[in-house]
Amino acid sequence: MSTTSTTTLDRKDHLAGAENALLRADELVAGYVPGVNILNGCDLYCTEGELVGIIGPNGAGKSTLLKALFGLVKVRSGTVRLRGEDITGLRANQLVAKGVGFVPQTNNVFPSLTIQENLEMGCYQDQKRFKERFEFVTGLFPTLGDRRAQRAGSLSGGERQMVAMGRALMMDPSVLLLDEPSAGLSPALQDEVFIRTRQINRAGVSVIMVEQNARRCLQICDRAYVLDQGRNAYSGTGQQLANDPKVIELYLGTLARA
Repeated sequence: MSTTSTTTLDRKDHLAGAENALLRADELVAGYVPGVNILNGCDLYCTEGELVGIIGPNGAGKSTLLKALFGLVKVRSGTVRLRGEDITGLRANQLVAKGVGFVPQTNNVFPSLTIQENLEMGCYQDQKRFKERFEFVTGLFPTLGDRRAQRAGSLSGGERQMVAMGRALMMDPSVLLLDEPSAGLSPALQDEVFIRTRQINRAGVSVIMVEQNARRCLQICDRAYVLDQGRNAYSGTGQQLANDPKVIELYLGTLARA
């Protein structure tokens, strides 16, 4: 089975499929503290309709990569493009308006607001679309419609995750960035999150998902990247990576125990 490493030749082979990418990142270098890089030349692309997974050990830079894509971490070098347009370093509100949604791992709902009010916050840039988008989101997550008057702070962790995902969908994004959507949930609720993620993708939204549950992520994604020390260690289809002996030995065994 072929994988893609970070050598120059392999990088060119990998990016040959990125010419018509919806979202594309090239050689990203980024970090939180001056002089200390978390990302050390990451490449990534996502085409229309794809579900792309990002896995790797703790500290590999997975969440930092998503935050760099969404303008929450300063990109020191490299570029991020959406449909060919350079969006590197744009503010979050600008990215949302252009069609990029983001669901953070923690603090991802307004606990004092109701479910409906949380969803209203999701389309504050275009409030005229609320009814249309509310119908779309509650079609994917019927419970949110049934319990629209309930305060988000009273919901379970899995229910809050659905609210957060629903709110990010309210501006009709073309690509949705999910940061560890199954973190802290029971196995049953984790399965629910993965099912819902696939439903969102099948509804026409491209998804880039960082996930610690590597095996489950590889089962549902079209393609995936393994990050290690801020670089691409491997890339391929979900099935390829799940069955690759080196990936299993170096990453999946450790991540399965995490």
